[in-house]
Amino acid sequence: MRTRKRARVTRRRFLKQTGFTLVAAGTAPLISAPLVSRALADAKTLSIVQWSHFVPAYDKWFDKFARDWGEKNHIGVTVDHIPVQDVAARAAAEASAQAGHDLFGWNGAGGAHLYRKFLVDVTSLVEPVQQKYGKVTVIGRQIGYNQDDHTWSAFPDYYINFPVMYRKSLWDGIGVQPDSWDNIRIGGAKLKAKGNPVGISLGHSNDPNTTWRGLLWSYGGAVQDEAGKHVVLNSKESVEAVKFVTALYKEAMTPDVLSWSDASNNQYIDSGVSSLIINPISAYRTAQQLNKKVADDIFVMKPPKGPVRQIMGAAAEFYGIWNFAKNQDAAKDFLKYYADNWVEAFKASSGYNMPIFANIVPKPMPLLSDDPTSTPHDKLAVLQTSDEWSAAPGYPGPSWPATDEVYNDFIICDMMAKAATGAMSAEDSVTWAAQQCEAIFKKWQHRA
Repeated sequence: MRTRKRARVTRRRFLKQTGFTLVAAGTAPLISAPLVSRALADAKTLSIVQWSHFVPAYDKWFDKFARDWGEKNHIGVTVDHIPVQDVAARAAAEASAQAGHDLFGWNGAGGAHLYRKFLVDVTSLVEPVQQKYGKVTVIGRQIGYNQDDHTWSAFPDYYINFPVMYRKSLWDGIGVQPDSWDNIRIGGAKLKAKGNPVGISLGHSNDPNTTWRGLLWSYGGAVQDEAGKHVVLNSKESVEAVKFVTALYKEAMTPDVLSWSDASNNQYIDSGVSSLIINPISAYRTAQQLNKKVADDIFVMKPPKGPVRQIMGAAAEFYGIWNFAKNQDAAKDFLKYYADNWVEAFKASSGYNMPIFANIVPKPMPLLSDDPTSTPHDKLAVLQTSDEWSAAPGYPGPSWPATDEVYNDFIICDMMAKAATGAMSAEDSVTWAAQQCEAIFKKWQHRA
């Protein structure tokens, strides 16, 4: 097996305003090169593409796992790792060209529903796994389940939770617990004055896409209603959420967050500068390797309480099998084997990859309930129940192509940033965002 790091795809999105009117001529050359060697052309093969994991040890484990499975089954396996920000563009390019990898791993959103007509129905794969390891949790069903005909367009792999991650000594020093959004703003302002700002991105990436949705929901706002039929973003609750983000940005953060990638906040807290981020535990795991003193001072807690509820967005991870893939059977067989060894995947991710099948990782969960590398050993125990306060982008309704496109277009991120920087008032930014969402919903409802 060969593991390759692909160059960044420079075009952010290939999906245009017409949905699946993809620009085949412009995208096909990017993936026209063979994915396996000529020597393997006549042999059984399986090609996989997925994001470059923020816990590098997981990629090493996965690559060896896939290689060993391939050798055992006489299948030539290739795994490509691409930057997380390139996943959406890569998927659009492969769908446009009707060629690419057999097994496509999505990160965040914008896959199973947007590309439904290009994906193999994997219901017959998901249902036996549910029978063996328990039903897919609510957040898992939002990832690849189609409510209209009760089928699965993708195999749900795991989700990534976003707890509060904070420097305990700094917050203890000002006598504030960062357990609510108001406390984060008040305490964050004090800590910014001491040189330790809050760090939450206002750029275009998965982290702000999930975090600001969580804040919006905690204020009682949402993109859509429970039925997924109507855009409900233009509300007083949304306006109040945007006003809060504006205050948080001005009082507790710095302008750097406007251009951050998903790695930036990790680096910010690991450097010892930031007092708080909202992020998966990859930042903590990295800190353990870089600076034990900082790592021991980083603690986690549930997402901040808002005026209405305590909730946070989550990043969904799932695999799709293209219906134009040449090795669909090998892809299904690999996923079956992978599911049967999922506890090892969880351990390889250091507890980062959170389970979607209810009983696939028995509780108390290894590493989270008792982690010998953490001080104290139960520091991460709160994450065992994160499915209770985590939700996919469609919340409180189902995820479907419109919500996936809203996610991929960073509309919620831009709504917050426009107001925070003074480019628009809170009211105008919400009106603008609601109009963008309405246009997307109308397009997809027309296609239904």
